[in-house]
Amino acid sequence: MKLNALMDNFGARKDVKRVGRGMASGYGKTSGRGNKGQKSRSGSRKQATFQGGQMPILRRFPKFGFNNPFHKEYATINLGDIEKFIASGKIDAKKEITLDSLFDAKILNRKLDGLKVLGKGEIKTAVNIVADKWSKSAEAAIVKAGGKIASK
Repeated sequence: MKLNALMDNFGARKDVKRVGRGMASGYGKTSGRGNKGQKSRSGSRKQATFQGGQMPILRRFPKFGFNNPFHKEYATINLGDIEKFIASGKIDAKKEITLDSLFDAKILNRKLDGLKVLGKGEIKTAVNIVADKWSKSAEAAIVKAGGKIASK
C-alpha cells in the first residue's frame, strides 16, 4: 500500500452537474429546466405560501387574541414532590429551598421567570421556602408543618 495508490470508494465523490455546456452533455439548451414558463427562468420562484392566485389561507382566516410581551411563566412544584425529594436526599430540608437550589438539584429543567409552590400532597418536614408565588393551601400546610415561606 502506497500513498499514491490511495483513492476514495466508488461513488464517494459525485461530479458537479455542469449545465448549459452543449447538447452532448445532456444538460444543454434548456439546462434541464424543460420549456418556457416561470420555473424555466432565472431568479423567479413562487413563494412557499403561494396558492394559485387565490387568497392565501393565512390571509383568509381572521386574526384574534393578544400575546402579552410581559407575561411571566412560573416553574411550579407541589408540596408532595418537595417531601419526596427531601426523603430521597435530593433536597436538604435545613437549607432554604429556592428556585436556584431546585435547579441545581436537577429537579427543575429550566428556571423560567420564578417559582410557584402548589398545595398538592402533604408535607411533614419543616422547610423554609423562598418563592415568587404560592397557593393559600400550600402556605397553610407549610406553616402547619412548622416551616416558613418567604417572597423573593
